[in-house]
Amino acid sequence: MKSVKDYIISIPDFPSKGIIFRDVTSVLESPEGYALAIDELNKLLDGVDYDLIAGTESRGFIFGAPLAYMNKKGFIPVRKKGKLPRETVEMSYDLEYGSATIHKDAIKPGDKVVLVDDLIATGGTIQAAAKLVEELGGEVVKMIFLIELTDLGGRKLLEGYDVASVVQYEGE
Repeated sequence: MKSVKDYIISIPDFPSKGIIFRDVTSVLESPEGYALAIDELNKLLDGVDYDLIAGTESRGFIFGAPLAYMNKKGFIPVRKKGKLPRETVEMSYDLEYGSATIHKDAIKPGDKVVLVDDLIATGGTIQAAAKLVEELGGEVVKMIFLIELTDLGGRKLLEGYDVASVVQYEGE
């Protein structure tokens, strides 16, 4: 029986020399790999009491939306600045995108939220999403990822949150 890791293609020296890029698109291209990834992420939610799933742009949408559907929960997109049409709240962070936004009315005080993304590296993106949820009065009850790059310190940045991943890699 294959594992999710069997579907992830590792590409050396991309985007620069010395980096090993863990390509999640190879999981998505395979019906079996994608189904397995969703099923394994769903197992990380066993026993978690939550109201909503929020996914970060854009691969968090790909994994979060099916989980929300499977579990009959609402899905909240966390997007780049300027992409959401209603009133938003914004959180800036240090990364290529620079900011995350969420509709101001998407989360009500007391809502329990699971955050989903494809990969955790340094943790900056998901930390910004968590701060947005909390700013709106929600509670982040779990953060789940398909892939975790353990050496890059994302888990340490997210101390105090319940963080789980399906596949872990050491190194970049």
